[in-house]
Amino acid sequence: MAAGLVRVSQGYAELHCLSNFSFQRGASSALELFQRAKKHGYQALAITDECTLAGIVRAWQAAKSVELPLIIGSEMRIENGPKLVLLVENIEGYQALCGLITQARRRTQKGQYQTLREDFSEPLPGLLVLWVPDSVDEVEEGRWLKQTFGERLWLAVQLHRGQNDQQRLAALLSLADELQIPAVASGDVHMHARGRRALQDTMTAIRHHVPVAEAGLRLHPNGERHLRSLDVLRELYPQTLLDESVNLARRCTFDLGELRYQYPKELVPEEHSASSWLRHLTEQGIAWRWPKGAQPKVLKQIDDELELIAELGYESYFLTVHDVVRFAREQKILCQGRGSAANSAVCFALGITEIDPDRTTLLFERFMSRERNEPPDIDVDFEHERREEVLQYVFRRYGRRRAALTAVVSTYHASGAIRDVAKALGLPPDQINALADCCGHWSDDTPPVERLREGGFDPESPLLHRVLSLTGQLIGFPRHLSQHPGGFVISEQPLDTLVPVENAAMADRTIIQWDKDDLDAVGLLKVDILALGMLSAIRRCFDLLRRHRHQDLSLATIPPEDRPTYDMISRADTIGVFQIESRAQMSMLPRLRPQTFYDLVIEVAIVRPGPIQGGMVHPYLRRRNKEEEETYPSPELEVVLKRTLGVPLFQEQVMQIAIVAADYSPGEADQLRRSMAAWKRHGGLEPHKERLAAGMKKNGYSPEFAAQIFEQIKGFGSYGFPESHAASFALLTYASCWLKCHEPAAFACALINSWPMGFYSPDQILQDARRHHLQIRPVDVRASDWDCSLEPIAGEQPAIRMGLRMIKGFREEDARSIESARARGAFADVADLGERAGLDSRAQALLADAGALRGLAGHRHRARWEVAGVQKQLGLFAGLPSQEEPDVLLPTPSVSEDLFTDYATLGTTLGPHPLTLLRNELRARRCRSSRELLEVEHGRPVSVAGLVTGRQRPGTASGVTFVTLEDEFGNVNVVVWRDLAERQRQVLVGSQLLKVDGRWEREGEVRHLIAGRLSDLTPLLNGIRVQSRDFH
Repeated sequence: MAAGLVRVSQGYAELHCLSNFSFQRGASSALELFQRAKKHGYQALAITDECTLAGIVRAWQAAKSVELPLIIGSEMRIENGPKLVLLVENIEGYQALCGLITQARRRTQKGQYQTLREDFSEPLPGLLVLWVPDSVDEVEEGRWLKQTFGERLWLAVQLHRGQNDQQRLAALLSLADELQIPAVASGDVHMHARGRRALQDTMTAIRHHVPVAEAGLRLHPNGERHLRSLDVLRELYPQTLLDESVNLARRCTFDLGELRYQYPKELVPEEHSASSWLRHLTEQGIAWRWPKGAQPKVLKQIDDELELIAELGYESYFLTVHDVVRFAREQKILCQGRGSAANSAVCFALGITEIDPDRTTLLFERFMSRERNEPPDIDVDFEHERREEVLQYVFRRYGRRRAALTAVVSTYHASGAIRDVAKALGLPPDQINALADCCGHWSDDTPPVERLREGGFDPESPLLHRVLSLTGQLIGFPRHLSQHPGGFVISEQPLDTLVPVENAAMADRTIIQWDKDDLDAVGLLKVDILALGMLSAIRRCFDLLRRHRHQDLSLATIPPEDRPTYDMISRADTIGVFQIESRAQMSMLPRLRPQTFYDLVIEVAIVRPGPIQGGMVHPYLRRRNKEEEETYPSPELEVVLKRTLGVPLFQEQVMQIAIVAADYSPGEADQLRRSMAAWKRHGGLEPHKERLAAGMKKNGYSPEFAAQIFEQIKGFGSYGFPESHAASFALLTYASCWLKCHEPAAFACALINSWPMGFYSPDQILQDARRHHLQIRPVDVRASDWDCSLEPIAGEQPAIRMGLRMIKGFREEDARSIESARARGAFADVADLGERAGLDSRAQALLADAGALRGLAGHRHRARWEVAGVQKQLGLFAGLPSQEEPDVLLPTPSVSEDLFTDYATLGTTLGPHPLTLLRNELRARRCRSSRELLEVEHGRPVSVAGLVTGRQRPGTASGVTFVTLEDEFGNVNVVVWRDLAERQRQVLVGSQLLKVDGRWEREGEVRHLIAGRLSDLTPLLNGIRVQSRDFH
C-alpha cells in the first residue's frame, strides 16, 4: 500500500506550455501560469514558446517568485515535418537551443521562422525532445525521429476530452511501443485557466486575420488547453505517463543564473591589461580636458573611480564606449553622453560626456557602486541622421555574431487592443475607428462609459460589453518584438550562446530576443547609441556659421554664461530650442528666470512629471522669488539641499537625504532609487517607508519631515530626473539658446533642415523668425537649394532662403539636379530649366504651384501656363530654340488664392498671415488679437481665435490639455481643464481654427487663457490645411 501512495504522490510536471510570448497564441502571462501550476501542486512547469525565448527571463523571475522549478524549452515545427518540443537539460542544451532558434529565425524575415531537417543532422547535446504527432499512424516520421534523437526522444500524449480519447490513447501507446519510444503526458497548454478561452479564440482570429465567426477549425474545439488539476489529469492519463513527466522534469536542471557573460577583449593592446590601458587613455584625456592641469579634487575622484571600475571588472565596457565615441569624433559626428554616466569624471576625461566635474557636484554612486555590483549604463546621443554610421561601425568592428541590438517588447495599449478585438468580433470598420477614438492615445484602460456615449455607442449592448471585457484582458499583453532605438549588446563569445538572435524589420540589423529589463536580470551589458535630432540641428547650424559667417564654433567653445541669452530665456522666447520649448516649460521660464547654467539644469528637471507630482515645484519657485524663507531640517541636510534652496528636485538629492538623515549606505540609497523608478509597476516602496521613518527618528528628524520626504520619493517614481541627465541636456539647451539669440537666421535654417523634430513645424519656426524681424525669401529655382540656406544682406543677420525641401511631395534628387544644372549657368526660362535639370511634368507642376518659378515665369497662373505649354512642345521640337508666341493675359492670383496655395504646397506663407485676412470677420465675433490681449488685465473674460498649432497633454498635468493658438501677432497659450476637454472633445481635437471664450490670467510675465467654451471656426479657412503638432 505504501508503495502505491508513493507513486501517487509523484504528481505531474507540465512539459508543453505556451505563454503570451507565443504572440497571439498563448493567452496567459508566465506569472499567471506559474501561480496556477503551484496552486495545483505541479512539480515543475516548462515554458515552451514557439521558436522564441523572448519571454523566458520573465518566466524565470515568475518561477523564482512562486518557488516552482522552470524548465526552459521551445516548440517548433520542422518545415514539412513534425512538431517538436525541445526541453533544456543543462547549459549545453541551452546553448544548442539558442543556436537553433537563431538559425531558424535568421533564415526568414522578422516574425517568422524556418526549421529544417538538416538542422538536426549534428547531435544536440543537452536537449530532450518531445514529439507531438499530428496523427496516430505517423510511423515513418517516428522512425526518422528515433534515428535522429535516439534515447533523447519521447512521444507526447495529449488528451483534450475529444470524442475518442480512449482510442487515441491506445493508438498513441501502440505507436510508442512499435517505435520503442517512451511516452509521456503533456497538455499543449495555451492558458492558465479555462476562463481565457474566449480571449484565446479571439487571438487566434486576430492572428489569421479572420473574424472569430469564420475561424472554424482554426479554433480549438474546447477549453481543455489550460493547466488542469491533478485529479482531472489522473482521470485521463495512466499514472505511468504522469510519472514520466516528473522523471523528465528532474533531468532538466539548467537555471538562467548559470549564464556567464564576458565583455569583448580586443580593444586592449598586447602590452597592456584592460585596467592599465584604461588608465593610460584616461591620463591622455586629463591632459586634453585640463591643459593647465586638473585640480587635486578631480584627480582623486578619477583615481577612486578607476579603482572601483577595476575592482568590479568593467574596464572593457568603458573602453568599448570610448571606442565608439572616438569613431564618431573622427567622422565629425556630434555626440554627447548623458544619463547617470555624466556623474563620472572618467567619462568626462575619455570624452564620453561633457559635464565638467569641476562645475557640478556629482554622485558617482548613482552611476556605479560596490553594493550594487551591476553594470553601469552609459547612454550616448548621436546626430539622428548619422547614427546609422555609428551602428554599422559597431556591427563591423565586432561582427554580426557578437553584436546585436536589444529588443523592445511592444505591448497592447487600449486603442490597438480594442481595434483588434472589435475586428475579430466582426464590427464594421467605421465603428472600429469610432471605438478606438474613444480611447486615449496611450491609455491602458478601456474607455469610460461617458466617452462611449459621446461616441454614439450604447454601453448596455452585450456585444460592446464583450468587446470591452476581452480588450481589458488583452491590454498589456506582448504584441511583437521591435528593435530598441540603439541599445547594443556586445559580447566576447558569440551572442547566440547566450540568447537567440533574429532579424530586425530594418535591413542590416539584428536583434536579440530580450529587452533591457531582461538584460539587467541576467547581467548582460548594453551600450546605448541613441539619436537626438537637436544634435543634427546644432551641427548643421555650426556648418552654416562656418560657411556663411566665418565662425568656427563647437559645443565646447560657445561662450558660457552669456547675459543676452539668459534674458531671452527669461522672456520665454524659446521656440525651437532644446528641452525648454514646450508650453509647460514656457510658462515656467518667466517665473524661474534662469540666470546661470545651474538654473537651466533645474529648469530642465523641474518641468517633469516627478517633481510636479511630488509637489516640489511651487515651494522651489516661492523660495527663489523670496516669497518664502529657505529652511533646512538640519545643518547636515543643508549641504545636500543648499543648491536647490532646501527643496529636493533631483534623484541624487533623495539618495543623499537617505544617506545623511536615515543612515543608508550609498549602495542602499541606490536600491531606494531603483524602487522609486519601479514602484508604480511593481510596488516595493513600503519597506523603505518604515526604514526612512525609523532612521530619521533616530537622527532627530520629525515624523512629518519623514512622511513628506516619502511622498516626494513616490512623486519621483514615474520620471524623477537625475541631476547628471538634466545637466547633460542643459548643455544642449544652452547651446541652442545661444545660437537662437546670437545667430537666429542660421539656427532657424538648421532647424527646418533637420525637421521633423521638436515641437514646432517649419511654418511656426518661420513665423517666429519673421516676428524677430528676420528676412525670409521665397522658394525660387534661381536661388534655392534642397535645404534652406542663408543669403548675405546689408543688416546684422543674413536672410533665410527657403529650400526646395519645403515643397510638399518634391523629390530630393530633382532638387539636386536643379542645383548642379544651375552651377553650370543661370536658367533662361522654364523650358531651359526643364531640359537641363531633366525634370518631369510632375516636378515642374509642383514648382509652378509652389511659386518657385516666379522669377522665370511670373506669378503662379503664368507659371502653370508655361509648364503646360512647354510640356506639349517638346518631343518633335526638342533642342530647337523655343518659338516666340504672343503673350496670353492671365489674371493675377488674389491674395487669398496665393495664401491658400502657399499652405497647400509649402505648409507656410510669406504673404499675410491667414488671420490678417479674417481679422474683420473675427472682430465681428468679438475676438481679440494676441497683441490686444497684452493690455487686458487679470481675470477679465475674453474671446480669442487662432490657428491651432499644437496640443499637448502631459501625463502629469492631471488631464489638462495645453493648446497653442497662433494669430498674425504671436501665440496665445490656452489651458483646457479635463471636464471641458471631455465635454467638447470633438471640437478640441478636430478644429484647425479655434475660438475660445474664457478667463484671461496674467501674473508677472506669465499669461494664459483658461478656456470656458470652445467653438470650431475651421470653415472660415476655406480649406487651408494648417498642421498641428500634437503630443500626448
